[in-house]
Formats: sequence, C-alpha cells, structure tokens
Amino acid sequence: MVSLVRVQGQIDEATAAKAVLEEKYQKLSVINETLKYEIENSTDPETIEEVARDKLGLVLPGEIIFYDMSN
Repeated sequence: MVSLVRVQGQIDEATAAKAVLEEKYQKLSVINETLKYEIENSTDPETIEEVARDKLGLVLPGEIIFYDMSN
C-alpha cells in the first residue's frame, strides 16, 4: 500500500511537470512562429524598417525622438 501511495505521488509530480513543459512548449512555439515570419519577410522594406526602429532604435534623418522622463 505504501508503494502505491509513493507511485501515485510520482505520477502527480510527473503530471505537474508535464503541464509546465507543455506551457513552455506553447510559448516557444509562438516565439518560433514569430521568428519564422521575420525570417521570411526579412527582405520586405517595411519589415526592415520595423526591425530597425523597434529592435535597433534607429530613426530616419530629420526625425525627432521624444523621451518620456515622467516615469
């Protein structure tokens, strides 16, 4: 009987670990799809501009950058 309780505890732990891994898998799948999209559209001028602005912080000549210093 003690062995059965121990095995049930191991099953419960494995089930919880599986749920955590499935959640991580879902999040990584979304990231993977986003990266695939970015790779496939990496030659699109609009995508290049978006990456340059959002990820690299670049701006076009003559543009003015405003920073919110209130936070």
